[in-house]
Amino acid sequence: MKYSKNYPWILVGLLWGVALLNYMDRQMLSTMKPSMQMDIAELQSATNFGYLMAIFLWIYGFMSPVSGIIADKFNRKWLIVGSLFVWSGVTYTMGYATSFNQLYWLRAIMGVSEALYIPAGLSLIADFHAPKSRSLAVGIHMTGLYMGQALGGFGATIAAEYSWKETFHTFGLIGIVYSTVLILFLKEKKGGVEQGTEMDIIKPKDNTSLFKGLGILFTNISFWIILFYFAIPSLPGWATKNWLPTLFANNLQIEMAKAGPLSTITIAASSFLGVIFGGILSDRWVQKNIRGRIYTSAIGLALTIPSLLLIGFGHSLVHVIGAAFCFGFGFGMFDANNMPILCQFVSSKYRATAYGLMNMTGVFAGAFITDLLGKSTDAGSLGKDFAMLAGIVLVALIIQLYFLRPKMNDFVDVQTENAQSEKTFEAINEI
Repeated sequence: MKYSKNYPWILVGLLWGVALLNYMDRQMLSTMKPSMQMDIAELQSATNFGYLMAIFLWIYGFMSPVSGIIADKFNRKWLIVGSLFVWSGVTYTMGYATSFNQLYWLRAIMGVSEALYIPAGLSLIADFHAPKSRSLAVGIHMTGLYMGQALGGFGATIAAEYSWKETFHTFGLIGIVYSTVLILFLKEKKGGVEQGTEMDIIKPKDNTSLFKGLGILFTNISFWIILFYFAIPSLPGWATKNWLPTLFANNLQIEMAKAGPLSTITIAASSFLGVIFGGILSDRWVQKNIRGRIYTSAIGLALTIPSLLLIGFGHSLVHVIGAAFCFGFGFGMFDANNMPILCQFVSSKYRATAYGLMNMTGVFAGAFITDLLGKSTDAGSLGKDFAMLAGIVLVALIIQLYFLRPKMNDFVDVQTENAQSEKTFEAINEI
């Protein structure tokens, strides 16, 4: 059977659940440190905890371009299903860990499995949604990430009520069960051809090299600008994911069991509003101005600059929560438009590879800042270093506005599209 006209939105709903589990499983660890360090003494050091968070990011980063290449060449449905199953199994197994080394290697495996999801998921959404709904679709998907981040903040609360081991076991099992749901309902679409239908026979055969996309992307100047523009905001983005609960606890003088949910829910709720607003605004603005997505993203990024200053130096509940809300809203507007902006400069044949490279640079920036802020925490300067991130975000904003000038809403590789059309018509004639 062919897809129904509603399936593009059903797809977003299915992947929303995967996105939620993706971030929830990785985020729980950042708030359960107080409970875990009673059983694993090495976690009492913030520096060691920073290493534990950073190994995930380094592995995740190295795997991101590889996963993008794989997603552009092979079936994304099974890539997503397999990725979810493995990282959920790792989450479950973490509940049996008894040493720092065991946690360290499990986080490394989680980095490999989780990296396989984002390029495949976002490129699948981009393929199913036309430019008029693309930013909103990506934005709704991103709310799953934020919801996962928020629920991950309750890791400390659940661990305090039960145990950190039971927390890992429970959420690991949920992910394993959900992977079986995806087997039944998730569908693939490549090259504009519906997979699992009678039209499979006319799908053009792809004999290109696995690394051809890298060569095409690296000769695209606009892609290099997008790469830089994506990487720089990733510094404060990952800083808030991994260290905002600690900063809330320190600046507001409250326990982590309260700081974790308070910080993650604030960021998640504001980001939720930001991606929806940014998605709708971008989809409408780009119909009137080809740079509409660029401007929408820039407005969001500009909001994060004063927010970082207040997050770092604020010590009252109103200042810190208000700044975190403003940061989340702005970052949500930025987040909702990264893939849609990429679609204005890169062909659909290479978007997963491109986003994999973007993810790698962003995650490496995140690994660097996670490690640095771990040392800052031990030195007592976490808030100051948070505030300093505002300066480099300003640089990225200026470069984005000056250099990114798209010529079309949905980039088409004319030579490739013509060749594929000829093959398709030949196949139809043969049938």
